[in-house]
Amino acid sequence: MVNALTKRDEPALQPLGAAPVVPQLIAGAGEPAALRYVEFFSATIRNPNTRAAYARAAAAFFAWCDRRRLALPAIGPVHVAAWIEELTRAGRSAPTVKQSLTGVRGLFDWLVVGQVVPHNPAAAVRGPKYSIAKGKTPMPSREEAKALLAAIPADSPAGLRDRALIGTLLFTFARIGAATAMRVGDYYPVGKRWWIRLHEKGGKEHEMPAHHTLQEWLDAYIEGAAVGEDRKALLFRSIDWHTGTLTDRLSFLARAGHHRLSRKRRPARTCAANGGACLGADDEAL
Repeated sequence: MVNALTKRDEPALQPLGAAPVVPQLIAGAGEPAALRYVEFFSATIRNPNTRAAYARAAAAFFAWCDRRRLALPAIGPVHVAAWIEELTRAGRSAPTVKQSLTGVRGLFDWLVVGQVVPHNPAAAVRGPKYSIAKGKTPMPSREEAKALLAAIPADSPAGLRDRALIGTLLFTFARIGAATAMRVGDYYPVGKRWWIRLHEKGGKEHEMPAHHTLQEWLDAYIEGAAVGEDRKALLFRSIDWHTGTLTDRLSFLARAGHHRLSRKRRPARTCAANGGACLGADDEAL
C-alpha cells in the first residue's frame, strides 16, 4: 500500500543539454568562478536557443580576452567596447552584436552577484543602434494565399494536418512555434463556438475564437486523423511516411525542421500578420 501511494508514474526529467565549456580565463579564476559561470547558463536561461547563443558569445569574448592576456579582474568597459567594435567591423549584423553584448552583460551581472568580480564591465557599453519599422517579408496576394491552400491535398492525414496548420497560421496570427506547440486540448468549445489557445513566449497564453473555416479544417483533421482522444497530446504531429500514420511526436520542432517550415510557410505567416488582407475580409474569402 505504501509503495502504491508513493510511486508515481511521472516522466523522467530531461537534461538541459551539454554543460557549457568553461573558458580558460574563467577556470583560472578559481572553482567558484567556474561554478558561477556554469550556473548562469543552466539556472537563469530557460530557452535553449538563447542559452546556446549566449554561450557562444561568452566563449568568443573570453577567447578574445585570453589572446590579449587579460585576467578576469582586469577586464574593463574599454575591453568590452573594443570587442563589440571588432564584431561590428567584422560584418556581424546589429541584432547579432546586440545579442552578444546582452549575453556578456548578463553573465557579468551574475558574476558580480556571486562576488567573483567587483563590477560589471559591460554595464556601461552600448551596442549598435538597430530599429525596424517595416518587415522585409513580402506579403502574398489573395490569389497566392488561396493557391497555397488549394495545393494541399485533403485526402490523407498529412494533407488534413497541413491544411489545418496553415489555416491556423492564417487566421490566428500565430508564430510557427506557437502553432506547432498546440495540444489537442488547446482547441476547445466555449458555448456554441470553438476557441484556440496559443502558448506564446514567456509562458503567455493567447485565446481566441476560431474562424468558421478554420474550425471546419481543424474538425476534419481531428476526425480524419483520429487525434482527438488524448487531450494532452500534440495536435499537429509528424507523419511516418513508410506507413502513412501519425506518430506521437512532431518532427517540425527539431531546429532544422522548424527552420525549413519557417521558410516554406512564411508567406502564410505574413498574410496573418497583415490581418488576413491577402485572403479578403469577408467570411467567404476562402
